[in-house]
Formats: sequence, structure tokens, C-alpha cells
Amino acid sequence: MNKPAFRDPRYLERRVEVTRRADGSIILVNPHELKPRAANLIEPLRRWAEERPDQTWLGKRKAPAAGEKYGPWELLSYKDANAKVNAIAQALLDRGLDQTKPVMILSANSLEHALLTYGAILAGVPVAPVSPSYSLISSDFDKLKYVVNLVEPKLIFVQESAPFAKALAALDLDGVEVVSVDGEAGTPFASLVETRPSNDVEESYARLSDDMVAKYLFTSGSTGMPKAVITTQLMMCTNAVMPSSVVDEEPDRVPVMLNWLPWNHCFGGNAILNNLLTSGGTMYIDGGRPVPGQFEETLQNLREIAPTSYSNVPAAYGMLVPELEKDDDLARNFFSNIRTLAYGGAALSQDLYDRIQEVAVRITGERIVFSSGYGATETAPTIMNVHWETERMGLLGLPLPGIELKLVPTGSKLEVRVKGDCITKGYYKNPEKTAEAFDEEGFYRLGDAAKFVDENRPEEGLVFDGRVAEDFKLSTGTWVSAGRLRVQAIEAAGGLLQDALVTGLDKEYIGILGFPNIPACRKCAGDENLAPEELITHQGVLEKLGAGLAKHNSTNPGSSTRVSRAMLMSEPPSIDAGELTDKGYINQSTALARRADLVEKLYADPPGNDVVVVGK
Repeated sequence: MNKPAFRDPRYLERRVEVTRRADGSIILVNPHELKPRAANLIEPLRRWAEERPDQTWLGKRKAPAAGEKYGPWELLSYKDANAKVNAIAQALLDRGLDQTKPVMILSANSLEHALLTYGAILAGVPVAPVSPSYSLISSDFDKLKYVVNLVEPKLIFVQESAPFAKALAALDLDGVEVVSVDGEAGTPFASLVETRPSNDVEESYARLSDDMVAKYLFTSGSTGMPKAVITTQLMMCTNAVMPSSVVDEEPDRVPVMLNWLPWNHCFGGNAILNNLLTSGGTMYIDGGRPVPGQFEETLQNLREIAPTSYSNVPAAYGMLVPELEKDDDLARNFFSNIRTLAYGGAALSQDLYDRIQEVAVRITGERIVFSSGYGATETAPTIMNVHWETERMGLLGLPLPGIELKLVPTGSKLEVRVKGDCITKGYYKNPEKTAEAFDEEGFYRLGDAAKFVDENRPEEGLVFDGRVAEDFKLSTGTWVSAGRLRVQAIEAAGGLLQDALVTGLDKEYIGILGFPNIPACRKCAGDENLAPEELITHQGVLEKLGAGLAKHNSTNPGSSTRVSRAMLMSEPPSIDAGELTDKGYINQSTALARRADLVEKLYADPPGNDVVVVGK
């Protein structure tokens, strides 16, 4: 049966050049030419302020009026944004801030967050955006104290004073100016915007250079305290044009996005925000989140905004798809301008992919291409992505123009290493970790393994093959590739799992501790009101999970790939406890250590009623 065609994503011809070395390492490059990059991150803002002054750059909802559920959109044009960025730059220059005196941002995405970021960059001042969880969720503020002491900011910004009061009180703020929108925590943000720019701003703009530090972006700190990744103008300006270098873009087509991904993380702050600015697009900041009780705002936003591309985590698609299936008006608006969909953080299940394509075909007559990418904070971030039509989910993709990818034999795997202008020079004030991060040829070591979908056809792309350090041995001495099996288990569960932990170190067989996809589990159970604690023991849910894993076992019968037991967990992964990185990846060792009691329960004999004993 012939399937409907994909809506044209305007991808260039897929190309990859492969060099196999005598030592077993493999070099991959994309021969497409890298598009010209901006000289600095402010150049695109000034360009669009001149060419499209009235076009919206950013939008965010205001607080709702009494009796209203959602507030109106506050819109920021390129012209107004440029004027405010100039004013903020002058305010920072007046305070004597420079490359040695950074600005730190503790709060989430907002118009003020964006303006301060680019105002600081214009002034030649590094910006250090910090995960709000360090201030709002943490009880000891240890990570917050550590990053403040490391970076030594001279100005700290918070959106609202009250939520950050305890965190600020825990810090030594001697010589540090605190700025907030409401002004209660210190200097009102409005006073920065009201500063009159002088020629100092233009002189600062002229001094901006490739090697100038624009941001300190923090690694997740899942295996220790966060490291501050030195992020330069060259890194971000280069990375901003790498994905578009494999697309035949239409000059007059304005990109429109609705996105919530946090700007303290490299993907949200660079791959989304910087790239959109570079291309002259419009972004609406999504106040919703893909968690129960908070996704309704995302749905309302998607009823009003018709994005040209949409990127989210698989859990969000798990919540979006049922709504698209039952609400044709929502689906019509969502698919009206979409050219590509994208996911990250984990593999998208084939079930979700098939369901969203069914809606797309029913509404538009076309399928929509799904993309995914790969990178790290240290790579600014995207070094590979899927830039061709495919129905295979879970791909890392192929290298983008501008980078050189090296696959190095490490044990039974191929470790991913990379070199290029988008790669960091290292970690701030951490020469030891910097030295460890690079090999003898200057390639950055990502610590991940990858393999070809088809050894004989490298153009089919690479797939994730686990973390090099995550593999473990069963008591029989058999090695288990935890990362690879994690992806396979999530896929086999048919949408029931949001993520999973792979167990079996020094055990006789492999087990799975699953983080349930709550909406999918409720649909399986036939009851939208069941609590997580009820879902993880629901017979129908456990039977479907067992059946999916049994099907996996039928094609993966070896002891290194066969899952013998599984159990669902009611508690989601914790960022504060180091189980979940800011980029959404589960830290297996940390999570398994924290949940040692559940591992013990999984292997108990006889097994409990909440343990699935999987057939072969």
C-alpha cells in the first residue's frame, strides 16, 4: 500500500563522506558547504530590527485578568528588542561589567531573560543562566552556591523576587547587584531598560570577537557539581547556521515556534533561541509543560499559534497526540503551517509516530517529517541531525556541515568524538576536566557510543549505542549495553514508558524499572482518573507492558538483551537528586543507587504482584 507523501521539508541531498583509518577509527564529514555565519550574536538582531522592525521576535502571556484562565500575549518586536538590548548594554557598561564580571540569571524563560541575555552579550559580558531548580526545588542550595562561587557574577537576575527569596538569602551577595522585574529584591529591571545608550555601546559592539565568552552554560551535575562550559561567540554563531545548511530555506518564509525548553540548557538557549534569532523568526514562549495539570496551556497556545516547526520531548507528544485525535480544530491549526516535527531527550515510540501521522494524513492528506538531533552543551549543541525523510525513530542522524566526527573503537563500541568551530575550549576554572575532555588530536569526547544503522550504507545514519561508561556485566560475565537496551525497552513498551532504568549488575538476568507515561497508562487502564500509585499495579497496564517486552525477547533472546522482569515506579526522576539531567537524560548509576530498594524488590523471590515476569 502506497503511503501519502511527506510534506516537503526542503532538505538538501543527504551526503556523508566516510574515511576508515588503519586503527579502526572512522571519520565522518558532511560535504555540504556551511552557510555564512553572523560575525556575532547581535548582528542578526540589528539586521532584523532594520529589515523587519515591526515583526514579533518573542511573545509571552501576561498574567490573566480576574476570571480569565489565560492572559493576553505580550509581544516584543525586533525594533523594540534592539532598542532595549542597547539600553541594557549601556547599563551594564556603566556598572563596569566586562568579560571578568558575568551576569547570572536564576529564573525561567521570559522576555526580560532574553533582553538581559543579549544586552549582556552586546556589552561583552558573559551570561550564566542557571537551572531554576537549583533555586526553587533544592532544599540545601548546594549547586546554586557552587555555581555562584565558581562564576562570581556581579549581577544576578530573577523574574519575581518572592519565589527566589530563600535562595538569594542563602548566598553571599556582598558586591553583587540583584535585579528583579518587580524590584522588590533589589534594582528594578525597568531601570536598565530606561538607560540612554551612548557611543560606548557602539564601541562595545565593534569589540565583539569570535573568542569572546558569551555564555557559561552548566552541565547537569548529575555525577558531581556542575561544570561551567565556556561558550564563545564563534561557537554559537557557527552552530546557529549548521542545521540550516542542509535545508533549502525560503527567504520570505518566517519561522514560527512555540517552545518551553529552558534557556539555561544549551538546546533551548542556543539551538532554539539563537537559531530562531539568526533566521529572523518569531517565538512564543510556552508557559505549559508536558506534565499532568500543566499541559492545558500548551494546548490552548497551539489553538492560537500555528508553528512552522515544533520540537518537544516524547512525553509531550504522548500528551498531545490524544488531543489531536479527538479535536479536529486543534489538529487543523497545528498542522496548517508545520514543515517539520522534532523530538529530543529520548526516543519517540513508533506507536506515537504512527498515531500522529494518522492524524496528519486525515487532516492534511500529507505526512510530516520527524527529525531528531544529537549534541551536548560542549558542542553548542547540535552536531548531528536527521535531515531526510524517514519513518525510523531513534536516529542520531548524520554530521552537519562544519564539524568532523570521529568514531573510535572503545571495547566493543564506537565512541563519539568531534572537532569544529562549535566545540568549547573547555571548562571554566577546571583545567583537569578540560584536559580529560579532549583526545590527542583535539577531538572532544562525548562519552556516548554510536553505530551505523547499516554498516554498508552509512548514509542511513547513526543510532545511539549507549554511554560508554554505562555498560555492566551480569553475574555470568556477560556484558550488557544499558543505553541500547534502555531505548529498545521504551520502544517495546508501546508508549507505556516515558523512560527506564536497566538493572542487572552482578545479577543473573536483566530487569527494567520503568518510569510510566501517565497519560498512556491511563488510556490503557481505561480510567483517566487513576493516580500513578494505582496505575503501576493495574493489571491491564502490566499485561501490556509484559506483552511488549516478551515480543522484544522473541527477537532478542540472548542473555545480554533479554528482559526477564519489569516494574513500574510512581516517583518520576528527580533533577535535584541528580537522576535526571537538564537535557532530559536519565543518569543510570545515580538513579539505580537512589532506588536500590526497588532494585532489590525487582529481584525478590517470589516476585510481588507489581513485578512483571516477562516471557521469552
